[in-house]
Amino acid sequence: MSCVGHFMYSRCLFHLSKVKTSVPWRGSQKRLFSSTETCRTVMPAWVIDKYGGNDVLRFTKNASFPIINYPNEVIVKVSAAGLNPLDVSMRGGYGAATLTMKRDPLNIKQSGSEFPLILGRDVSGVIMECGLDVKYFRERDEVWAAIPPWKQGSLSEFVVLSANEVSLKPQSLSHTEAASIPYVATTAWSALVNTGGLSKDNCAKKRILILGGSGGVGTFAIQMLKAWGAHLTVTCSQNAERFVRGLGADHVVDYTAGPVEEPLRALEKFDLILDNVGGDTERWALNLLKPWSGAKYVTLVTPFLQNTDMLGIADGMLQTAATMATKAVKHLVRGVHYRWGFFAPSGPALDEIRAMVDAGQIRAVLDETFSFSQVPQALEKVEKGHARERLWSRSAKEEATYSTDSMRDIFEMNSMKQRLEFKGMRFGNKVQIYYNHCVCFFVYGFCCFTERVIRR
Repeated sequence: MSCVGHFMYSRCLFHLSKVKTSVPWRGSQKRLFSSTETCRTVMPAWVIDKYGGNDVLRFTKNASFPIINYPNEVIVKVSAAGLNPLDVSMRGGYGAATLTMKRDPLNIKQSGSEFPLILGRDVSGVIMECGLDVKYFRERDEVWAAIPPWKQGSLSEFVVLSANEVSLKPQSLSHTEAASIPYVATTAWSALVNTGGLSKDNCAKKRILILGGSGGVGTFAIQMLKAWGAHLTVTCSQNAERFVRGLGADHVVDYTAGPVEEPLRALEKFDLILDNVGGDTERWALNLLKPWSGAKYVTLVTPFLQNTDMLGIADGMLQTAATMATKAVKHLVRGVHYRWGFFAPSGPALDEIRAMVDAGQIRAVLDETFSFSQVPQALEKVEKGHARERLWSRSAKEEATYSTDSMRDIFEMNSMKQRLEFKGMRFGNKVQIYYNHCVCFFVYGFCCFTERVIRR
């Protein structure tokens, strides 16, 4: 029986239940209602059941259907998704200790409870259901979002997200184009705006150096900072020079021509450096900043997740805090600020970015497009390196397999259950929320506090 048929039959049973009937009839009614459960609790997706190489990817039609657990969440039907190098790292187990704790902070579930895990950090699609507290969005709104690494990803038919992580999709972009932006955009925004203190009001004529400017975060950062009036120096390979100049780079340094620090030292010093490379760049890059002028060095290559993977959560966080504090103090006495940048999902940031996209200040950078059936090939290509963005987008034939009307019937069947769940929200869920926030900001808060004490 189709989903629509189940729904109509269930409504018939609802009206019949108002008539006085015997107990056996009610039991029969309950069984008939539960028979629709399999119809609305599974979906197609690419999953992994263990960490490893590309061979651990598995396609299934029985992935768990996303459920709204909090009243500020929405369910999005995925139209297109983006793949990033982070997806390759997560497939191999990178950050597993921290992300598992984030998913289950009270350690209620058993080891391996994160599986089957769905990858994919970028999504563009259509809202199919809103929680009771969601006011800004409505069903059928076209949206885009960057999915936090601790949540199930976008290589599936549906995904559940907080409304605070979602933004209306730019009207000037298709779903495929829109899915190439959110993760790199929110990462760059977090590093440059939240950590670096830049904005459209204070960025004009500032000298900014982007190390590794031809990757996903770098290409977005170039466009955003150029739109804000900054003077940009970018390092990249020779074959990407024309590309980054087209995005807005004022000066390009080829890191394959020799030690990259030599030509950079000959230039005027910088107000901010965004490091997408890591390695030994810290050894010489901070000397390129203007001392005692509030100049900042922001790196996106941090040892946080690696430390927790190797040492465990407690020891790893202590090691990370000690490392960050030591480096911050070391460079603060030289008159420059040392910072770590992290990805931070943000719907409001995507709202700002949407306006810039629709104004023509930022364009989508697509490397290659794949169909949903080609996800393993897409991840393999990302793994080979220097991918700006790999995408899958649902073809018209695949999209037609899922009727919008039938899916709306499924969500209508969920609505009463969700209302009851929201009214009976448990205290334990609230404890988890507060605990999650404390864990996420512990290291960053500790390091900021240390720097303030030193300043005084």
